[in-house]
Amino acid sequence: MTAIKHALQRDIFTPNDERLLSIVNVCKAGKKKKNCFLCATVTTERPVQVKVVKVKKSDKGDFYKRQMAWELRDLTEVDAKDATKENPEFDLHFEKVYRWVASSAAEKNSFISCIWKLNQRYLRKKVEFENVSPQLLEESVPSGESQSVAGGDEDALDDYQELNAREEQDIEGMMEVCEYAISNAEAFAEKLSRELQVLDGANIQSIMASEKQVNILMQLLDHALGEVDNIEGKLLSYEEMLQSVKEQMDQISQSNRLIQISNTNNGKLLDEIQFLVNYMDLSKGHIKALQEGDLSSPKGIEACINASEALSQCMNVALKPGHDKLMAVKQQQHLFSELRDTFARRLTNHLNNVFVHQGHDQSSTLSQHTAELTLPKHSPLHRDLLRYAKLMEWLKNTQREKYDGLSRTYVDYMTRLYEREIKDFFEIAKIKMAGTSKDGKGKFGLHGSSGKLTGSTSSLNKLAVSSSNSRRSQSSSLLDMGNMSASDLDVADRTRFDKIFEQVLSELEPLCLAEQDFITKFFKLQQYPTLAQGENVDDPDGAAHSRLVPASEQRHSISDKDMVRMMMNKIFQSIETELNSLIALGDKIDSFNSLYMLVKMSHHVWTAENVDPASYLSTTLGNVLVTVKRNFDKCISGQIRQMEEVKISKKSKVGILPFVTGFEEFAKLAEAIFRNAERRGDLDKAYIKLIRAVFHNVEKVANESQKTPRDVVMMENFHHIFSTLSSLKISCLEAERKEAKQKYTEHLQSYVINSLGQPLEKLNHFFEGVEARVAQGVREEEVSYQLAFNKQELRKVIKEYPGKEVKKGLDNLYRKVDKHLCEEENLLQVVWHSMQDEFIRQYKHFEGLINRCYPGSGITMEFTIQDMLEYFSSIAQSH
Repeated sequence: MTAIKHALQRDIFTPNDERLLSIVNVCKAGKKKKNCFLCATVTTERPVQVKVVKVKKSDKGDFYKRQMAWELRDLTEVDAKDATKENPEFDLHFEKVYRWVASSAAEKNSFISCIWKLNQRYLRKKVEFENVSPQLLEESVPSGESQSVAGGDEDALDDYQELNAREEQDIEGMMEVCEYAISNAEAFAEKLSRELQVLDGANIQSIMASEKQVNILMQLLDHALGEVDNIEGKLLSYEEMLQSVKEQMDQISQSNRLIQISNTNNGKLLDEIQFLVNYMDLSKGHIKALQEGDLSSPKGIEACINASEALSQCMNVALKPGHDKLMAVKQQQHLFSELRDTFARRLTNHLNNVFVHQGHDQSSTLSQHTAELTLPKHSPLHRDLLRYAKLMEWLKNTQREKYDGLSRTYVDYMTRLYEREIKDFFEIAKIKMAGTSKDGKGKFGLHGSSGKLTGSTSSLNKLAVSSSNSRRSQSSSLLDMGNMSASDLDVADRTRFDKIFEQVLSELEPLCLAEQDFITKFFKLQQYPTLAQGENVDDPDGAAHSRLVPASEQRHSISDKDMVRMMMNKIFQSIETELNSLIALGDKIDSFNSLYMLVKMSHHVWTAENVDPASYLSTTLGNVLVTVKRNFDKCISGQIRQMEEVKISKKSKVGILPFVTGFEEFAKLAEAIFRNAERRGDLDKAYIKLIRAVFHNVEKVANESQKTPRDVVMMENFHHIFSTLSSLKISCLEAERKEAKQKYTEHLQSYVINSLGQPLEKLNHFFEGVEARVAQGVREEEVSYQLAFNKQELRKVIKEYPGKEVKKGLDNLYRKVDKHLCEEENLLQVVWHSMQDEFIRQYKHFEGLINRCYPGSGITMEFTIQDMLEYFSSIAQSH
């Protein structure tokens, strides 16, 4: 313990000008055993301060650190727990009770005794020592003893004194005289002891010799003792005076501390009052604006906006615990609630009146648009109402029920207004659209939808009925397209229809987008999520702080997007119905109008999705686009069905089938309409369906044809299809283009071969028999020995086909081919040239067989290749 005491004195207390008088090793009662030291210390400077210091060993090393200190004057009670038994527990009562357990009862008693003595010497205040043995508390202590007790540790520290220079020189001189002082320390010490005894004896003899001087010395000592007693008396009186001054200074210090605490409390109270005044005080101007502000003038609206924002800041201020119990705060909150309710009522009534007045003004302008295909613009109404947007946001955050009521009122009013405007607008569009087909005729002769179209006026009904009845008297579909070309009137009517439909969509698009943009801004229905916990707002002083968002606001903000959608669906509930009715009318007028509508509708849907994929316009146009696409598919299916139902005349040649030329016209029309269109894929799918149906029905008609050979029907129609696809260069039909070319080539070759078999029929049969014998294994040079195929039979057959007969047969063949082929496809010369090539090929083939099978016979045909070329050329020129 002594080593620890010296270490603590050196490392902790000496740097702080303090002396360690007592130490006890303790730990806190009732907790884990974490040892520390309680030290009783005094300062080395006047006035002396007595402290109890808690010292703890550092967790990072073997050094000690000062953890806590208490002034001894703050000690009120020392409780030793038991005065009769050895007990290591004791309590020290400072500002609160500290319970300790000493490592031993002896250390505890020594520490308590030191505390008692320090109190008696330096403080002399009333400290209660409970359950302490009387032996530890001495009532009176002589000054010398007290000095020794209080400064016992000082004496222990003062036992060692440093040698001065003279003493060091004397010791060194003695050690030089006695050379063995280092090697034999005992002999040196014995010598020094003898010399000291000699000196002591000499001193005593000298003193006894001078008795007179001794008596004088004794007198001086007695006088000195008297003076010392006198000085001690004065010192005691001075100490009592200083003790009184010290107590007064302690009282002054305590008073100063209480004054400082009072000032601190007053400052905090002032801050709280200042906070409430700054954030819960509403100016008279704001109160007047909320109660009486003019909501019709720009200045009045601006004043009301500022007042409502100030009111919201006052009502949303984050009060500290206990503020809501203050009467002034309760009164202010009540005032704010009344102002909020009053202003919300005024604002709701005023906006209802604004809706009504603006509605009357807007209705007066409807007559201006009845004669032209335009929709009234509501930008003036939107501009006037947007001045109240911030007030609507305030109403949304404070009075949700009134906000919802206003939104319902606005939706109901605008629903009636838009329904009337849109109905009139579509009536005009239908009248103009029905007037595009003169006499009600669809220019491609196509049947429209069979469903009944209900118009808005009696004249529109008559136009639609007339259009439907006139079409029923016509043959329709791609069949009629093959028999007629689109006149300038047809093109003009379809272009006009396209412009009308485009104008309808162009008028609806900005109307819906403007209304949705207005609803979003006016009713503050943002499409971004609201902060869940709080949001940063600026107070009037410019400082940012967090404003808690009410739970109801969080709940409503999540469904803002759905609320916009519901409001738009209610306001424009008639648009989709009217669009579908208009589409039905356009399809009834001319089913090919579905191509125009599909392109225009697709473009507007694509544009709307790029602006806002979740907008009402995008959703509605997408739904209508489904109807247009369904009509388009129905149109394609109708054309395919009518192809399958086609009937051909048994008395006339077939030629180019009507639906083949109809497909050509359809493809040209579709390519012009779908140029740079977004939904090219729909057209490509329709192309595939139509071309496959065309292929199938061409073969069907060719198989059923009685007047025209099957190969001619296939050859001419597939040649026309190939030419059409080659000129249009439709990428999705590249495979069909190649297939059409292949079918055309195959049937051309088949027709040529079958036709050429008739002019040289016997010669063909003879050489077919020769080839059959060779195929059966007869050697070619031995064929002439066969009875049916000897040289005489060959010469007999050849004589039947002299040049004159061949030319006559070819002339008859030309006439027959001319009857088979149609003029519009102009394939006669192509077929005739192919027949010439095939005839020459057969001639060379026959000559080859004669040379191989009848070698050396000298048998040749009655005509040469040059003769054949002249025959073919002269026949073609003659016709």
